[in-house]
Amino acid sequence: MIDPRLLRESPDRVRASLAKRGHSDEVVDRALAADTARREAIAAFEAKRGEQKQLGKLIPKATGEEKAELLARTKTLAADVKAAEAAQNAAEEAWQTAIREMPNLTHDDTPEGGEDDSVVIETVGTPRDFAAEGFEPRDHIELGKILGAIDLDRGAKVSGSRFYFLTGVGAELEFALVNMAMEQAREAGFTQVIAPSLVKPRAMEGTGFLGQAADDVYRIEGEDLYLVGTSEVAMAAYHSDEILDATSLPRRYAAFSPCFRKEAGSHGKDTKGIIRVHWFDKVEMFVYTTLEEAEAEHQRLLAWERAFMDKLELAYQVVDIAAGDLGLSATRKFDLEAWIPTQGKYRELTSTSNCTDFQARRLDIRTRTDEGSTVPVATLNGTLTAITRAIVAVLETHQQADGSVRVPKALQKWLGREVLEPVNPVG
Repeated sequence: MIDPRLLRESPDRVRASLAKRGHSDEVVDRALAADTARREAIAAFEAKRGEQKQLGKLIPKATGEEKAELLARTKTLAADVKAAEAAQNAAEEAWQTAIREMPNLTHDDTPEGGEDDSVVIETVGTPRDFAAEGFEPRDHIELGKILGAIDLDRGAKVSGSRFYFLTGVGAELEFALVNMAMEQAREAGFTQVIAPSLVKPRAMEGTGFLGQAADDVYRIEGEDLYLVGTSEVAMAAYHSDEILDATSLPRRYAAFSPCFRKEAGSHGKDTKGIIRVHWFDKVEMFVYTTLEEAEAEHQRLLAWERAFMDKLELAYQVVDIAAGDLGLSATRKFDLEAWIPTQGKYRELTSTSNCTDFQARRLDIRTRTDEGSTVPVATLNGTLTAITRAIVAVLETHQQADGSVRVPKALQKWLGREVLEPVNPVG
């Protein structure tokens, strides 16, 4: 959540950020009113409690009628204290509800508007010209069949739409991508993690995934657990309720986990293939650092993502995501979009977000200053590789006329070959 002091002292700044996202600022007035009511309720409760304590000191010294009168007042006051406490709790709940509805403040440089207003910062590489090479590119679905790498029919038979099997070199390609990502992360000083895909509600709420994104989340019926859509959730909660030693920051983790998404808002989009699926595996970078270092760390995460894309020898663009398309927690987000030949456009492969102290405040993750006080840390996340989309980009970009696929040089040591050869007849 945002810093409450910021809301009290600079409400117009909060309103401007909400407007930049395309949101109503009604919640600002509601939160300010709830904050005032909360503080008044706290004062009223403390006053009643103070009166109750003073009365309790007088009773042992009193006798006769005076004592009887004090005891009678005690009963009345006890009811007043109970009512004041209930009012305080209700006011606190209203305040927490209002402030937790508010998304993080957007970065000054974040573009205003919605999805169509995101800004391309840089284009890297040139999309391959298949016409000049004399053949029409096949999509990843056809290539998956030719290579014996992707089985969509049996995925649908076993699990339903938007599921798949990776088989043969498809499975090998996943392991190769994961190994290459983990190697890069290790060399950059990240601690490798295998993260759980089931988390408690607090982890989901603390990272902002039970607000606007709740419809895309799988909940386990009969259990107080959710399936994560990214290991960001588990890694953000990893240090919840902890005070991190300042000398240990930044703490960088590279977490592998399966990810699950309902894709509730994607009806009719990418219904074929493995671009938009209900389950995929991912290697996610997650960092805890200081607020002062967060912006520089965001640029480092972007650089590591770019390095991985370069290793896959893909043409891609770097996009500064518009405010209206940001998640609840992010102040700024960059996407890396790779060129997908058969779609004739760039598609998101990875992203990195700076969440400043928004998640840390919700999850109570702090560090201690030189003066001895504690302050929230900053959290950042960045995808190193989302397997299914990476496979799509690699197969389509590096395909050859006979249906084989050239393996990017950096990936060859993990696959043990330079070319993925067809195992089924080319159509």
